[in-house]
Amino acid sequence: MNTAVPAGKKAAPRIQGVVETCINVAAIAPARVFYQSVLGFETMTGDDRFCALRVGTDVLLLFAHGESTQPAETAGGFIPPHDTSHGGGHLAFAISADSLAGWRAHLHDCNIPIESEVRWERGGISLYFRDLDDNLVELVTPGIWPNY
Repeated sequence: MNTAVPAGKKAAPRIQGVVETCINVAAIAPARVFYQSVLGFETMTGDDRFCALRVGTDVLLLFAHGESTQPAETAGGFIPPHDTSHGGGHLAFAISADSLAGWRAHLHDCNIPIESEVRWERGGISLYFRDLDDNLVELVTPGIWPNY
């Protein structure tokens, strides 16, 4: 495995794990029942548009097809669209709060624009950007979910 950093670039700050992953489903209610009854996941929040399920210390987000094609406004900022029914998906990686500035600088140094930054009511902060295949990547500090 080649772990060399390209010349002129600093190493990326440390990723601590995967916080959430997102899939699209035909309808929220039956998908919620499936994941609760078959896999034992607990619903943390949701509505007719989406459902957040606790998977240990991780989160599985279910979005109804077509319900995440537009930005969603929150009190702390906007969440970029991340509809996976026609391509790009969404995943969130855990980072420490003290590495947030380092990540902003690292993304800037790599010429990767931050699409949005959200400050959550529990105190967490999310940085959103796109990968080369238009997947929405999120770097998130603790304080966004009851389990993270």
